[in-house]
Amino acid sequence: MLNPFDNFHFDWLRRRKLFIGISIAIMVAGLVSAVGRELAPGGSDSFNMGVDFKGGTIVTAKFRNRPSDEEIRNALNAVGVGDPVLQSSTNKPDEVLIKIPLLEAETNPEGISEQEHTLQVQAGRQEVKSALDSFGKAAEGDATLDSMPDAAYKIIGTDSVGAVAGSQLRNQAVIATLLGLVGILVFIAFRYDWTYAAGAVIAVFHDVIMVLSFFSIFQWEVNLTVIAAVLTIVGFSVNDSIVIFDRVRENVPMRRNDSLFEITNDSINQTLSRTVITAGLVILSVLALVLFGGEVLRSFSLALLVGLTLGCYSTIAIASPIAIWWQSKLGDSKMKDALAPAAKGEKLASSSRRSVTRRPVTR
Repeated sequence: MLNPFDNFHFDWLRRRKLFIGISIAIMVAGLVSAVGRELAPGGSDSFNMGVDFKGGTIVTAKFRNRPSDEEIRNALNAVGVGDPVLQSSTNKPDEVLIKIPLLEAETNPEGISEQEHTLQVQAGRQEVKSALDSFGKAAEGDATLDSMPDAAYKIIGTDSVGAVAGSQLRNQAVIATLLGLVGILVFIAFRYDWTYAAGAVIAVFHDVIMVLSFFSIFQWEVNLTVIAAVLTIVGFSVNDSIVIFDRVRENVPMRRNDSLFEITNDSINQTLSRTVITAGLVILSVLALVLFGGEVLRSFSLALLVGLTLGCYSTIAIASPIAIWWQSKLGDSKMKDALAPAAKGEKLASSSRRSVTRRPVTR
């Protein structure tokens, strides 16, 4: 088995204040960015919300000779359309779906009227047409590309997209995430110890807040795929934390005279190979998405890249120190069956993570 950190010894917990300080600095920077953008005169929103959150216009165009996505995006940017979303169809390679934000922000908290929304959709269609005119003449009315040999494209459909991830959906996403964290807290508290559960859940909150900080600072677009990435980060971070906590539980009965500080530190080093190899392979795959996935997957891949990297970091630098801090404040841990004498059979986890049973020997 590949184990590049077999004899690696590093005092992670002794440097816990440095790691926690780095995390606090990044989160404070994200907070300053979010609040500063809102309060600055003529400032922007805290986050660069995508079309999925704001609503917008969907235009379906059919080309005689379809330009590349990059050429279409540059044409839209040239006429002032920001953050367009392009979607191709595999069975209709000459068609492209163009989704653009509403040209005017909704300033009324109750939303805009249906008539105003229709006017904005038509204005969005006209903006897209102006951009596509750079590729040639459009087929108007009932004319088709076949009936107009000199036409380069035709707009075959215009529709509006509502704020599908509006306040109700955002509230449901927050509730679902919190319920998931409560479930994680209960499971780890039941299976290991509630102090470790607190460390794992706080580390997950840390990862989510750090990802949001990066999105606020660099103004990356926030869309529905980012929510999916955040939920993925939650599961990945908790999985890494449980691996370390399981090794701690395994080492406690074998090192009764050592402090929990030393046991946890050694457990992190013992599982470091697994953490680096697993996280490294996933991060390399996500890095390929960032570099070659294009604009459609850019927000999703960036959220995963930042979140998975920070999840690997928080497992070592955040979850374990918090668990140790809780125990130093509240006393010795009460890990279930950790120090129980071997009676009819004591279950321990082997290095391959399989359960083995140690039976008493009859002499």
